[in-house]
Formats: sequence, C-alpha cells, structure tokens
Amino acid sequence: MSSPRMPTFYIPHGGGPCFFMDWTMGPKDSWEPLAAWLRAWPGTLPARPKALLVVSGHWEARVPTVTTAAAPPLLFDYYGFPPHTYELTWPAPGAPALAERVRRLLSDAGHESAGDPARGFDHGVFVPLKVAFPDADVPTLALSLRAGLDPREHLAIGAALASLRDEGVLIVGSGNSYHNMRGFMSGTGLADSQRFDGWLGEAVARPRAAREEALIAWKKAPSALASHPREEHLIPLHVAAGAAGEDAGQVVFRDRALNAVVAAVRFG
Repeated sequence: MSSPRMPTFYIPHGGGPCFFMDWTMGPKDSWEPLAAWLRAWPGTLPARPKALLVVSGHWEARVPTVTTAAAPPLLFDYYGFPPHTYELTWPAPGAPALAERVRRLLSDAGHESAGDPARGFDHGVFVPLKVAFPDADVPTLALSLRAGLDPREHLAIGAALASLRDEGVLIVGSGNSYHNMRGFMSGTGLADSQRFDGWLGEAVARPRAAREEALIAWKKAPSALASHPREEHLIPLHVAAGAAGEDAGQVVFRDRALNAVVAAVRFG
C-alpha cells in the first residue's frame, strides 16, 4: 500500500533540555506553548510516519552525514543543566536501511555523503522528539548539515531527498527561527525576532522559485544577522524547504520564548 505524502517541517527545539526541567532562565512556562504544540504535532500528520529524518542545527560535517547505528545513543550536548537532564532516555530505533537510501539519493543528485556508526541523537533531535513521540517507537535517522552552511546547497540537499515523503518519511529541520543567545539571555531579542519572523512567514509562503530566492538571500532580511549571528539553527529550514518542492509553506506555530519570537513552519 502506498503512503500518503508527508509534509516537511522546520521546528524550534527550545533551549537545551527545556521541556524536562523546572525552567529558571526566565518565566517557568517559557517553553510550555512549544511543548504543547509538539505533543499535538503527530496528530496533524496525514498518517503515522514510517520513519523520521531529522536535520539538526547541532551537527555539522564535511559532507552530509547520516547516523547508521541500529540503536543510536543520546548525545547530551548541552551544559550547565540539572543532573537528571543527563539521564534522559529516548530509545528510538535507528534506521540503517533509510541511511543507505538517503546516501543513494544524495549520490544520484551529485552530493558526496558519509555514514557515522557512532554518532548519537543530539539534543536538537531527541529533546523535541521525546515530547512529540514519547514512546520512541518510530525509526529515526539524523542527517548533518554540511560545513560551510551554504543555503543554496542545503536547498538542493532537501530536493534530493524529496521522494522520501512519498515513502512515509517525515523530514524535519530542527533549529530555532531566532537564535541569538545574547538576545535570549538578556531578554532584548523581541524587536529583532519580530522583524525576522515577519519576513520568514512571508518568504516561506511564496511560490517555490521566489521562496528559494528569498531563502538563499536570507541575510538581506530584516534583522537577519541580529536574529542569526551564525546560521546553523536556520539552515535546517532550507533542507525542509528544498524537500517541499512546489508545496507552499506556512507558519503553524508562533510564540514568545525568553521575550523572542520562535516559529515552526509546515510545507505541504
């Protein structure tokens, strides 16, 4: 039986293990609206995903690289949080066969790639997915960004993987639509995040060619560099947008966290 075509997503993954602790770096409910959206997210899909392919802003490699372990460990790549947050579990199975398929698709499109049998799921993967898929029963594959963070290249990487959507694979870019840590910590990011968010919502809704033109030139957007001093948390959006093909995007979640706007985008 054929699978319904999956949408693609760009989601905010919050701050460290924010959903699993008493938050002390701002209002206690700073991340609760995002947690509520993540819990409801699977119910918005056309079917249960056969697998999850997650591009995290916390993994960069020389070439696009996939996790190949059958049971990837968790990578606790955050610092200074309560001890119990380093004991979290999310034992989702890996997806070695999907890893091979991803590498074939990338190769067919002219992209060099690699596999990593030791890499685990970083917090850009397991923290939001532990909320959304708490049973950890969907095979999951992590895909790195490519060093250099070229926006055009990541749109092309996404396009190379678009056919996976018709195979029941949910492609997710995991980052944050605003990621200026100084702005977050000082609570001064609201105006910049609002300006960038306004551009983002308009840009993703454009027809494909215009959307990709805007995303390639994202640094020209209002408050772009103030919102993303370094773009590793934005570029997962480009993979999701590339995989979307002709499907338009729309902002499906928006909230203030630490006095800055963060948003999630759905394509298709």
